[in-house]
Amino acid sequence: MNNEVWIEQSKDRCSQRGIKPEDVPTFTQFYSEAELSAKREEYEEILSVINFFIHKMLELMKGLPLLILITDEKGCVLEMAGDETIKNIISQSGIGVGLIFDEEEAGTNSINLALDHREAFQLIGRDHYFHFLEGSACYSVPFQYTDVSNLLGTITIMTSYDQHNPFLLAMLSTVVDSIERELLLKKQNRRLHILNQVVIETTRNGIIITDKDGNITEYNRFAEYITDLKRQDVLHKSIAELKVSQYIGEVLHKGIVYEDMELSIKQGNHGEKLVCLFDAFPILDENKRIMGAFAQFRDITERSKVEKRINHLAYHDDLTGLPNRRYFARHLDMLLDGSAGDQHPFALLFLDLDSFKKINDNLGHNNGDLLLKLVAERLLLCIQSSKHIISRMGGDEFTILLKELRSQTEAIEIAENVIKAFETPFVVDDYEFYITASIGIAYYPQDGRDAETLMKHADIAMYQAKDTGKNNYSIFRAAKSSIGIEQLTLESSIRKALQNNEFLLHYQPQIDVETGRIIGTEALIRWNHPTLGLVSPGKFIPIAEETGLIVPIGEWVLRTACQQNVEWIAKGIPPMKISVNLSTRQFLKRNLVETVHNIVKETGLDPTLLELEITESMTMDVDFAVEVLGEFKKLGIPICIDDFGTGYSNLYYMKLFSIDRLKIDQSFIRDIMTDSIDADIVSTIIAMAYNLGIDVIAEGVETEEQLTYLKRLKCREVQGYYYYKPLPAEEIEQLLLSQ
Repeated sequence: MNNEVWIEQSKDRCSQRGIKPEDVPTFTQFYSEAELSAKREEYEEILSVINFFIHKMLELMKGLPLLILITDEKGCVLEMAGDETIKNIISQSGIGVGLIFDEEEAGTNSINLALDHREAFQLIGRDHYFHFLEGSACYSVPFQYTDVSNLLGTITIMTSYDQHNPFLLAMLSTVVDSIERELLLKKQNRRLHILNQVVIETTRNGIIITDKDGNITEYNRFAEYITDLKRQDVLHKSIAELKVSQYIGEVLHKGIVYEDMELSIKQGNHGEKLVCLFDAFPILDENKRIMGAFAQFRDITERSKVEKRINHLAYHDDLTGLPNRRYFARHLDMLLDGSAGDQHPFALLFLDLDSFKKINDNLGHNNGDLLLKLVAERLLLCIQSSKHIISRMGGDEFTILLKELRSQTEAIEIAENVIKAFETPFVVDDYEFYITASIGIAYYPQDGRDAETLMKHADIAMYQAKDTGKNNYSIFRAAKSSIGIEQLTLESSIRKALQNNEFLLHYQPQIDVETGRIIGTEALIRWNHPTLGLVSPGKFIPIAEETGLIVPIGEWVLRTACQQNVEWIAKGIPPMKISVNLSTRQFLKRNLVETVHNIVKETGLDPTLLELEITESMTMDVDFAVEVLGEFKKLGIPICIDDFGTGYSNLYYMKLFSIDRLKIDQSFIRDIMTDSIDADIVSTIIAMAYNLGIDVIAEGVETEEQLTYLKRLKCREVQGYYYYKPLPAEEIEQLLLSQ
C-alpha cells in the first residue's frame, strides 16, 4: 500500500467523523507539565543526539524558512526548533510543545501517518485535511532503536508551500538514519563495562582500549585503518605512540570524557586525510575506580566531504563553477581589510559580454548557458596565476580580481589577452560564431579605497568601453578628466534649473493586483531644458550626484511630492502613499532626518503617507543605516529598498533596518518567464520577505504573463507599463478621481 492510499484513507476517516476541513481545530490533548518533564528526562540522550544532527542540518540549510518538530512515540511534541516566523504562525493554531497529535483533532497529518505506518511521509498543500495547513509543506520520518525496532517518535520539517522540495524528505531520511545509528551506538556503549562486553571486531568504528597504566590492550582493524598503525606494532605498548595519547592520558588520570571531538588524521604516505569523530571515556570497576580507557574513532570523511561540497556551492556559480558574487565580495573585503595605504595595489576588471541577449534570443537559454561555460573556460586560460580570482557576478557579467600587481600595465596586458582570446570563434550546438567583451579597469587605491567605489568605477569604465565601440577595454578616468562638453553644459544648466523651475515630477501608479486599484505612486523627476528639451534622468542624475547638486534637487523632489499628495487629499482623493527615491549623497548627510521631518511639517503631510526608497548599497555601513532608518521609523515614515536583489544585502538585515517594503528589481521581472534563475530569485524574495513581515512590490511589469506569474507567487503589489507609464500630476489626478 503506498503513501497516497494511506493519505486518502485518513481523509475518509476524518470525513466520516464529521470533521470540517474549513475549521481550525481545537486541540485538547496535551501532556501535563509533569508528564512532559518526565518524558523529556527519559528522552534526554535521544534529544541530545537529535539536536546535534538537527543543528548541523539547519546550519547547512541556512536561509530557508524551516521549522523542526520532534515528537515521541505517541505523537507528543517534545521540542520545536528553527524558523521563528513559522513557529509563531502554527503556535496561533494551538500547535506547540506538549501537544499530542491525534488524527481525530489534527486531521490528516504527516506525524500520525509516519507513526501509524512507520514510513516517511510528505504532505504538501492540499494533502492536509485542514485548509489552514494548505499553505505548508510537511515532511515526517519515524525513528527507532534499530536493534529492537522500538518506535521512539518522529522528526518533522515544516516549511511554506512555495519552499516544497522532495530533497527535504530525502535529506531528513538521511539525517534520521544517522540519528538511529548514533542512538544505537550510544546504547551499545552504555553496556560496555568490562572488556568482554565489547565485541571489538563487529563495529565499523576504530576501537582502542587501554589498561589503567595506558598500555594498549585492544586495537581493532578499523583503528588500524584510521591510524595507519598495525595492531601487532602497538598492542601492549604505551599510548605514547598515538596522536591522541594526550586525550586518552587525560581520561586515565583525570576521568575526563570526550564526545564527538572532530579530528583530521593524515594516513601515512597515502596523502588522504580522514575526518573522524573521537570519543574517549574511562572504564570503571565495580568500585567506580578507573581500570582503563575506551576510545573510538567514527569515520565521517564522506559526510565531511558533503558538507564541504555544500559550502563550495554556496560560494561558487552552479553553471560555470567559478566563484560567485558572494565569494568575490568576501575576498574583495578581505583584500581591502588587509591593505594599508598604497602598500598592496591591485586591479579590478569588470567584464560584460557584448550583445549576449541576441545569443539567448536566437539560440535559446540552454545554448546561452553553454556559451557562458565556454567563456568561463577561456577566461581561466587567460589567467594563469592562482593568486588572481575570476568570478561570475550573474548573467553575462564577470569580474577579475588581480592581486599583488607589479605594475598597472599587468592589468592592461590581461585585458588585451582576454580580448584576443575572444577572437577565436565559439562553437555551440554546431553553430560557430564570434562574441566580444567590453572590459572596465579600476585600480586600488587611486580609483577607490572601498568595495562599492571600486565596483562602481570599474562598471563605469566598462560602459565607457561599450560607448567607444565595444570589444575593447577602458581604464577608469575621474570625471574631471573625462567629462565631455555636453556634460559640462549640463552641469552648468543644472545649477540654474532649480531657480528657473525647469524640473517637474511625473508619477507612476502602484497597483493592488487583486483589485487593480491604484494604492500609491512613485515620484520620478523629469527635466524640461529650455533648449535641449526633455533631458533623460540617466544623463543629469549622475552629474548631479557627482557635483553634489543632487542634494538640493532631492529636497525639491521631496517637498514637491509631499505638496502634491496634500493637494490630492484636499480634492477628496483617498489618502495613499507617495514614494520618493533618496540618493546616496542625501542618505549620507547627517541632517537628512531633520530635513525630511521639516518638509513633512511644512507641507502638512501625514508622515505615514511618505515612503522613502533607498538602494541596498546605502546600507553597507550597517551601524549608520540602522541609526538613520531607526530615526525615520520614529517619525512614522515607511522605508522601501529599491532595486532589491542587485546588491549585497540579505533579508536578515531587512528586519534589522526596520524595512517596510522591498521593490524587486525590474531586471529580474523582465526575464521571469524565460529565465528559471530569475524566477527562483523572485519566488524566494517574495516568500522570505512575507515570512519576515515585509511587503513586496515588483517593478517593471510589462506583460500579462508576468503579472499572472507574480499573482501565483502571491505578490500583491506591482508597478510598470502593463498598467501605466509615469504620468504628469494632472493625469494621475484624473485617474484617482475616476477610481
